[in-house]
Parts: sequence; C-alpha cells; structure tokens
Amino acid sequence: MATTEPTTRRTVLPGEPPFTVDDLLKFPDDGNRYELFNGSLLVSPAPTSFHQLAIIRLGRILEDAAPPEMQPLPTVNLRVSDKDFYIPDLVVVSAESMEDDKLMFVPGDLLLAVEVVSPSTQARDRGFKTEAYAAAGIPVYWRIELSEGPALYVYRLDGDAYEPPVVHKPGELATLSTPFEVSFDPGELVKRRG
Repeated sequence: MATTEPTTRRTVLPGEPPFTVDDLLKFPDDGNRYELFNGSLLVSPAPTSFHQLAIIRLGRILEDAAPPEMQPLPTVNLRVSDKDFYIPDLVVVSAESMEDDKLMFVPGDLLLAVEVVSPSTQARDRGFKTEAYAAAGIPVYWRIELSEGPALYVYRLDGDAYEPPVVHKPGELATLSTPFEVSFDPGELVKRRG
C-alpha cells in the first residue's frame, strides 16, 4: 500500500533585496505570483475561484468586443523598470505589440490594465497599483471589487494621475468606450451557472 509522507519544503529564492527583474527570472515556477514594487518582493498565492471566474468571463467579453487592432490577454508580465514588475489580472494590448511572442510587456503596450481585488491583494490593488499604473502611463485601469457584488471601478488617466473612478454596480449595464466600445453587467462576472 502506498503512503504519502509529509515533507517540509522551503523555497530558497535567488538574489537579495532589493530584487530586480533579472532575479525574478530565476525564481521557481511554483504557482505563486511574484511581483516587484521598487525592488520589494510581493508574493501572492493562486487567485480564488470567483477571482478566476471574473477574469475568464471578462476576458471573453473583451475578446468578443475587441477590434482587430487590440488584443485582450490574461496575467501578462509587465516590466515597468528594473525594480518594478507587475502581473495584471487582464490587459488589453495593441495588436502591434503582439507581433512577436513576448515574455514581458512594457507600459506603452497596454491600453487597459484590470485587477480583480482579492483579500490578499486589496491594499495593493486599491492603492499602490492604481498609483503605479497611472505613473506608468497606462491610459485606463479597471478594478473589479468582488466584495461589492462585484462592482467595476473605471479609472481614466488625466496627466500623470487617474481621475476619480466611475463606479458601475452589479445589475447595471456598464457601457464603456475606452479602450473600445463594450457593455456588460459587472454582476454577471461571477454569476453561477444554472
């Protein structure tokens, strides 16, 4: 009879703080998300089931609505600088930036960044990433708040900061024009089948 023996596994990460993007490329592929914020390492576990469902459904909505010159993609690597590296939940990039198979995108490639707020990332997604994406010049940022039904917060860049967000609640049709025309009810992003 086969048995499973408990093990103690410790991951030793290459490099020392402050970390760089080159250090990240040496990290293990262990199912965690590794991001850098000014050289500080942040590690997130795999997203929750509703988080993943929202990403999948929004990705389908965007894929169906996107014009040929734009492409929605989930969980891309975004290199802002040698010490700033983010993994947005979903992005829309220009088709031009997709001419070759990329490991990393740069901020100028992104037309939209989307984050789905999870309990483990709420402070980061609501505060730091909002400021970081604006500073990087990403024209539109959508934040999906699962705890609100979900609700969609739409930020548009004005200079080097985002304008106050327009909030779309579940049960309302969010009709958006940037980066392209699309309409959906945020509440449908996590609605159960059947």
